[in-house]
Amino acid sequence: MIYILIVPVALILLVFFGLAISVINLWVRALFAEAPVRIRDLIGMKLRRVPPTQVVLTYISAVKAGLSISTGMLEAHYLAGGSMQNVVRALIAADKANIELSFQQAAAIDLAGRNIMDAVQTSVNPKVIDCPDPDKTAGGMLDAVAKDGIRLLVKARVTVRTNLERLVGGATEQTIIARVGQGIVSAIGSMASYKDVLENPDSISRKVLSSGLDAQTAFEIVSIDIADVSVAGIGQIANVGAKLETDRADADKIMRQAEAEGRRAMAIAAEQEMRARVQEMQAKVIEAQAQVPLAMAEAFRKGNLGVMDFYRMQNIMADTAMRESLSSGDEENQDK
Repeated sequence: MIYILIVPVALILLVFFGLAISVINLWVRALFAEAPVRIRDLIGMKLRRVPPTQVVLTYISAVKAGLSISTGMLEAHYLAGGSMQNVVRALIAADKANIELSFQQAAAIDLAGRNIMDAVQTSVNPKVIDCPDPDKTAGGMLDAVAKDGIRLLVKARVTVRTNLERLVGGATEQTIIARVGQGIVSAIGSMASYKDVLENPDSISRKVLSSGLDAQTAFEIVSIDIADVSVAGIGQIANVGAKLETDRADADKIMRQAEAEGRRAMAIAAEQEMRARVQEMQAKVIEAQAQVPLAMAEAFRKGNLGVMDFYRMQNIMADTAMRESLSSGDEENQDK
């Protein structure tokens, strides 16, 4: 029984002794670098499959830079899937640049998938963003139209600095580009003439910069500079206002022509209706005239009209026809 108990204990002690021998060099390096690490912590890293060499070397660099962190913090960040080296390098750079950045904040930014080192470098040395993005915009220019209808092509450069406090959850560069582009188009659209834009492009920059476009973003806009502004070329529609007015005039012309054709068709229909009514009236007159001989014959039969009366009526009709012919002849002679 004694041997049965001694053998496992000896094996365990042997394993721990071997682990201690494998990390003794790291313990010595940390000790002489004035960044002491306990041997049991190094053995625990081995057992937890955390690379003790990376942890110790990163810890030494942090202590030498004057940072107050522990190996447990580095180990926890590694186990969470972060990069210890990037976090420590970012903390050292921020400390040298007098930028307030805690280990928890840097670790959160790194775990969020952001490049913490690049963020600190951008905070120290602002970078320039092209607006619009030349890789996503044909021609690399913004289209804007002033109030006078002249179309302008604009290109801007936005200088930004990383805002470390809003880096987690803040909008990215694409949001900055979209907001600045919208602000430039809106500012040019409020100008009375394109000449005002060409003469004072800095007025566009000031108006856009004062709009607070960096709200809820991971960056702080330092400046907005109009790099290029020009009128649309010959192969493009330069005067959008004139083109719209021409299209509107053509549309009004077509509409008025359609209305005129409608009125003409209605007039023709009314004329044909009047002609039909004239024919109808003439038919009624002829029908009434056809009733006269019938009425006279009826009067003869009933004795209401005599033969002499009929002759006198014929004479009166002949006399009336003669007078009408004479009067029409006199009128023709007077006209001549």
